[in-house]
Amino acid sequence: MADPRFFKVGGPFTLARLAEISGSLIGEGADPDAFFNSVAPLDEAGPEDVSFLDNKRYAEAFAKSRAGACVVEAEWASKAPNGMALLMSENPYLAFARVAQAFYPDERPEPGIATTAVIDPTARLGEDCWVDAGAVIGGNVEMGKRCRIGANAVIGDAVVLGDDCVVGSSASLSHCIVGCRVVIYPGARVGQDGFGFATDASGHTKVPQLGRVIIHDDVEIGANTTIDRGAGPDTVIGAGCMIDNLVQIGHNVQLGKGCVIVAQVGISGSTRIGDNVMIGGQGGISGHVDIGKGAQIAAKSGVRSNIPAGTQYGGIPAVPIRDWHRQVVTLAGLSKRKGK
Repeated sequence: MADPRFFKVGGPFTLARLAEISGSLIGEGADPDAFFNSVAPLDEAGPEDVSFLDNKRYAEAFAKSRAGACVVEAEWASKAPNGMALLMSENPYLAFARVAQAFYPDERPEPGIATTAVIDPTARLGEDCWVDAGAVIGGNVEMGKRCRIGANAVIGDAVVLGDDCVVGSSASLSHCIVGCRVVIYPGARVGQDGFGFATDASGHTKVPQLGRVIIHDDVEIGANTTIDRGAGPDTVIGAGCMIDNLVQIGHNVQLGKGCVIVAQVGISGSTRIGDNVMIGGQGGISGHVDIGKGAQIAAKSGVRSNIPAGTQYGGIPAVPIRDWHRQVVTLAGLSKRKGK
């Protein structure tokens, strides 16, 4: 069970209710009225816990697990330990996520504004908002219903937040329009100047950054991530994007819907990224390139040219993934021969 000092558990739930929540089917012989109290990993779960299996590498842990119930694909049913109830799903991880959310729902603080928060009188806050100590909300801010603003966060003048947004402690927002149900984690910086300047023999001259950041609905922005505002056109983050911690997104970048950007990725200015693109950790994307819908880019790759839709690329510079694998194998072979 999760540490009760930090996480408040819901439930208990019957197996039948968990099947309903997760969209799973109850395995043969299981008691639909049996109660369960929490979720836990396979190797730590007990008879009152629910676990899951979605990777064959954990088959041994599954066979030895003491979990009272487990979310699995149907093909694993015959390998379950005696007495384990099964919730069978085509996507066990997704089903388990729904179960875990039921046991540990998002806790919402009681609405209210801390006495040490500083809110400009022209700001408009929706119903049931919560503003923590030391937060600063600037002039003409528009904030939807049920928003949560963490301690020492700064919401700059004229920023717009939709309903049910969360801004973590010490995050800062400026020059941005934010949709509904957007989560911005602590320390993130959204809307600061883009990295733009003109250079000649006399030095560097700053180019005014006159665009905004537009963030659509259901986006998550990780801790200490930075998203620069546009230089003229806007920087745009599409609906449903998941952006990890410590990501840098440059000015004028456009992300399509449902993109997944893993930690320490850097995306240079004016890059356009299609829907459902995935970029692995520490990937670097050059400016002014197009990455097609559904493309996947391996971790630590360096992208300097356009990538077609639906393809997989890796390496420095990034090439089609099979070409990269061949390069790695070839270099390893050459190295061995040289060593002889």
